[in-house]
Amino acid sequence: MDGAHLEVIVVVGKETRSGAKVGNVWLRPARGAGQEPPLTRERIVRAAVALLDEEGMGRLTMRRLAERLQAGATTLYWHVATKDDVIDLAVDEIFGESQVPDRHSDDPRDDITALVDSWRRAMLRHPWATEVPSRQRPLMGPNFLVWMEFLQSALLRAGVTEQQLNAATWALYNHVMGATAAQSNLRLSAEEIRLGQEYLHGKRDRFPTVAAHNYIADDDWDTNFTSGLTFLLDGMGVGTAPCRAAGRPMGQ
Repeated sequence: MDGAHLEVIVVVGKETRSGAKVGNVWLRPARGAGQEPPLTRERIVRAAVALLDEEGMGRLTMRRLAERLQAGATTLYWHVATKDDVIDLAVDEIFGESQVPDRHSDDPRDDITALVDSWRRAMLRHPWATEVPSRQRPLMGPNFLVWMEFLQSALLRAGVTEQQLNAATWALYNHVMGATAAQSNLRLSAEEIRLGQEYLHGKRDRFPTVAAHNYIADDDWDTNFTSGLTFLLDGMGVGTAPCRAAGRPMGQ
């Protein structure tokens, strides 16, 4: 989905009509191509995602991104004002990889499960994105909003109340982010696992439950994620009974 042309009428330049600064890239109108038509926002986003995939969040700088694009920094700043803008755009590109159906199915629980699982797979392809929750700006890109609209409407169809909706949304969001962060970043060698198990065994009098279940060696990420999702959906009371509103187009 192309977010390059998203516009918010109340925003003028980088300030609102009240004079307040606008920090979010999605709330500022995109600039034109200027003197460098080949360098577009789409090219910048693709290059940023590739750089982040290869080298991680800590290596992303505007200078290195400009070098990758074979463009001057001035040209790059014509399209994006800050590195945070680049990250916002790159994250929204990741949400664009999540498969959001055009219509709800007969079973809202199936919709939620499929959507969350697709997002998890996208996050695992781009592990740097797990670092985003610590940032201070909300996600507001067009791909994210399409994803969020489908998720929240499916939760409401499944019986989650409006008062519980945001809490349910955050529970699912945090489940995906936590699970993908652990799977992407936890790298233990066979020797580290062996030593860890030996250490816990030596502490079994103090920590009998932990020692007995050898959690340090459990790397069945798929099963654990699916089980955790089941716990969450069951706790929310999300059933599998068909909904009378099933099959309706998105947004209706």
